[in-house]
Amino acid sequence: MTKCDFLVIGAGMAGASAAFELAGAGRVVVLEREEAPGYHSTGRSAAMFLATYGNAIIRDLTVASRSFFADPPAGFSESPLWAPRGTLTIARADQRHTLREAVTQARRHVPTIEEVDGAEARRLMPVLRADYVAAATFDAEARELDVHAIHGGYLRGLMGRGGEVVTDAEVTALSRNAGTWTAETTAGVFTAPVVVNAAGAWCDEVARLANVAPVGLVAKRRTAITFDGPDAVDVTKWPMVIDVDEEFYFRPEGGRLLASPADATPVPPSDVQPEELDVAVAVERVEAATELSVRRIAHKWAGLRSFVADDTPVIGMDEEADGLFWLAGQGGYGIMTSPSMARAAAGLITEDTLPGDLDERGLEAADLAPGRLR
Repeated sequence: MTKCDFLVIGAGMAGASAAFELAGAGRVVVLEREEAPGYHSTGRSAAMFLATYGNAIIRDLTVASRSFFADPPAGFSESPLWAPRGTLTIARADQRHTLREAVTQARRHVPTIEEVDGAEARRLMPVLRADYVAAATFDAEARELDVHAIHGGYLRGLMGRGGEVVTDAEVTALSRNAGTWTAETTAGVFTAPVVVNAAGAWCDEVARLANVAPVGLVAKRRTAITFDGPDAVDVTKWPMVIDVDEEFYFRPEGGRLLASPADATPVPPSDVQPEELDVAVAVERVEAATELSVRRIAHKWAGLRSFVADDTPVIGMDEEADGLFWLAGQGGYGIMTSPSMARAAAGLITEDTLPGDLDERGLEAADLAPGRLR
């Protein structure tokens, strides 16, 4: 039997970041059901730092994460956690109204965002079709996140602070007695007064093991492909392009182009794989908006993004089960908000309060607590 102060279930970005922050307050053990951390959503994420993405709470959490990515703790990573990658949000003529509403919302968090006409949009991204793009916005402050460096930094930092990650450790039973949680796993038995449920799309399943009501997580499949850009053209400096209704997006990735139909198909939690129809839709939408030709798909994959009813993360102690803390429902925002969500989790667990900078932004614990969904 292994004893610790904080037992974190899930070694993806959510669990790794929370464990890193908690390791300063006690001994942390992270349990991962797969043979390596980050196999599911984290390892399949094409993450960007977009302070214009998501609802108001998501945007506040994103902005509050900016300083960590720009200036991580000493020794966290040997390489930068992000790199410049401006983002061009495009609109057809029939989407102009949506674009105007979007830019009004976006400027609350990114005042420098620019409105551009179709000609300027095509200057920024030369392959856009003149008969498709009527207007756009450009966010020069957007960044491309290095998921591997961020996730690896959290895990190394956790272990440097005395924490431990146990892989091949699927939780099969979870019970509480006399103020202590006991987790029976395929790698042994672990006990702690606090359990952090950071199991991604499986968080509701973990709750059921503990005889706790679920929060209504829905896992949704997101498909991505990579393909070669035009011959003899350096695409590495191109911005990311997003349709204003998020019907598709594409951006440079490893010398190629990455594209997605921005699908969000509800599926059971699983080792999700891409569907050929979604791959075809990605190709069709990219080719309709641009002069690009997808001659051969180099790689295709799918990942899971899990949401609750209000599309806001669930961060808080369960009101029905003392010592069971939720860190779930990150949706498609989990990488770019991981620093602030991890600090929020650590603050609520150790001091029953949000960190000061999040409080100053007007965030309240009740906005994130699982009780709001029941």
